[in-house]
Amino acid sequence: MTGAPASATGGSGATPVRGGKLGTAAVNQASLWNVANLLTMARLVLVPGFVMLLLHNGGYDPAWRSFAWAAFAIAMITDLFDGHLARTYNLVTDFGKIADPIADKAIMGAALICLSYLGDLPWWVTGVILFRELGITVLRFWVIRHGVIPASRGGKMKTLAQGTAVGMYVLALTGPLATLRFWVMAVAVVLTVVTGLDYVRQAIVLRRQGLAAERSAAAQEAVEAAAETPGGAGGADRVSGTSGARGAAEAER
Repeated sequence: MTGAPASATGGSGATPVRGGKLGTAAVNQASLWNVANLLTMARLVLVPGFVMLLLHNGGYDPAWRSFAWAAFAIAMITDLFDGHLARTYNLVTDFGKIADPIADKAIMGAALICLSYLGDLPWWVTGVILFRELGITVLRFWVIRHGVIPASRGGKMKTLAQGTAVGMYVLALTGPLATLRFWVMAVAVVLTVVTGLDYVRQAIVLRRQGLAAERSAAAQEAVEAAAETPGGAGGADRVSGTSGARGAAEAER
């Protein structure tokens, strides 16, 4: 746990509340059961409920799809709030770091797969989005020892476009709105690919910088160790100097 002593040690020490926006009764420690983690858990619970609502009655009932849209919208809204609360009130926990991205990908992945299963969305669109999301997650773990790839503005725009487009596809829209959702999804797919490539570039640069820093640190440690070891670099210099003096004397004779 980073920056949250209570959750890291499992203790019950209170953490300060910045700005006093929430009462101490609501947020007083970075424990597993803090408000940010509860929102993440609620989003995880919403996933199977959303799937059942969307596929109920064959998946083509406008009323049930409206209920599914409401569940999807709640999940997207809680996604915005739990991360903000965790960062603002020092509620970041190891559980939240793992569960939050899982909940995000679970609700989005469930929606995409169900829509493709119903024939509303081409499977290649679902494949591109899911491949990108899972690939970036693997990429983050690949370079995590060198640093963290920050969320970019393009990534946030991609998330907004994906959420809007998928939400429009969940609703049983017809006419101009059905045409509009097609173009919104097209924008989401483009942003998905572009931001994915940018994350790959950032990961490669970050890994190269990290490896270069490690090599530099290793070389510096080797030089310091050699200088501190008897008969090391200093001894070698002295031996070289003595040999040179003897050679000069012999040349003079």
